[in-house]
Parts: sequence; structure tokens; C-alpha cells
Amino acid sequence: MDVQVAPLVDNEGRLIGSSVTFVDVTAYHQLRDELQRSHQELETAYEELQSTNEELETTNEELQSTVEELETTNEELQSTNEEMETINEELQSTNAELQTANDELRRRTEDLNQANTFLQSILASLRTAVVVVDRAFSILVWNQRAEDMWGLRAEEVRGQLFLNLDIGLPVEHLRNPIRALLVGEVESREVILDATNRRGKAIRCRILCTPLRGGGKEAEGGILLMEEWEGEQVRLSQETS
Repeated sequence: MDVQVAPLVDNEGRLIGSSVTFVDVTAYHQLRDELQRSHQELETAYEELQSTNEELETTNEELQSTVEELETTNEELQSTNEEMETINEELQSTNAELQTANDELRRRTEDLNQANTFLQSILASLRTAVVVVDRAFSILVWNQRAEDMWGLRAEEVRGQLFLNLDIGLPVEHLRNPIRALLVGEVESREVILDATNRRGKAIRCRILCTPLRGGGKEAEGGILLMEEWEGEQVRLSQETS
């Protein structure tokens, strides 16, 4: 309650009394309190809004940084993709070259197989035993007639050292003649040795030694043609030179 006291005067200005006024200010106080609360709430809301704005700015900076990182990553991915495309093109080109090389290798293999088959057919039809050795005296070829003469199959002797064979032929006496071919001292050498064939029969074996030549001039091995000798030629038995 608000109490207001005011003096009362007449027309001549003389004090004749006073007036007392009672005013109910409850609504005013309530309105003022609500205004203060609203002001406080507004200040709180403003502070929260400012805090939220700062958080949004921080978030925006983080998003901006993330966007920049994503752009960088995207550029790196694009670069990597271009490199992968280049590598893929190179691989496709290499694959095409390998396919071509593989086709050529297949054709050459077929040609070689045909040539080997042809050679084996020729070797099988010969009545002469044929043995081919490389420069280290390892056996490369041992035909069917050699099997019949000495009793060893080609599968058993291929890759073995010729001079280590335990057959009825004194192979040690062929060491020097074959070496003479390999170093180019002679173009051929004929040797006649006493031997025993696979049936245990004593024979005289004539061996014609010739060099095995490839693309170059140097001999790559030796070719030995062996047959049972029944002629009257002077025997070079046990020859060592």
C-alpha cells in the first residue's frame, strides 16, 4: 500500500488541512518484480546465447578445418586414382605384352616339341647307338640303339656323367678324344675299343666322335656314334690320346 499526504490550502493560500491518499501498488510491485526477473532471464539467455555462439564459432572453425582436410584428402585421392589408372594402363600393356610373349613361347614350344619328336623318331630308327654329351660330359641324348647295346634306359642315364657309367664299354678311354673335340684340336676322332654288350658278348665297338655345335663356333659338347665293328681295320683298342 502506498500512502500519499498532501496539504490543503484555500484561495488565499492559507493551510486549512491535509489530504491523505492510499494507493494499492501491489500490481506495480509484482510487475516490477516480473520485469526484473525477465531482465535477469534475458541476461541469462543472452549469456547462454553468447556461449552458444562461441561454441558455434568454434564448431564452424573445426568444420572449416575438416573441410580443408577433406579437400586435401580428396585431392590426394584424385592423385592416387590417376596414378592407379596409369598403373592399370601399364599393367594392361604389360599383360598384353606377356600374352604376346606367351603365345610366341607356346608356338616355339610346339615347334620344339615337333622338332624333338622328329629327332627322337630319327634317333630311334638309326641302327647306330647315339650318345650326346655336353662340355661337362653329362649325357643329353641316349637313343634306343644305345639302350639295346649297353642295357641302360635313357631315363636312367640322362643327366649322368658319361665317364662314370658302369657298362661294358671302357668309357675312360674316350675322355681325351672328346676333350680334343671340345677344344677344337680335331674335327672328328674314331676309336675302336674292346667291349662287352648287354648280353655279355665280347665285341669290338667303333666310336666316331664329332663335336656338337650350336650357334657359335665353340663346341657345346660331343656326339658319339657307336656300332659293333667287324671289319679288318687296325684296332685302336684302349686308345688314350
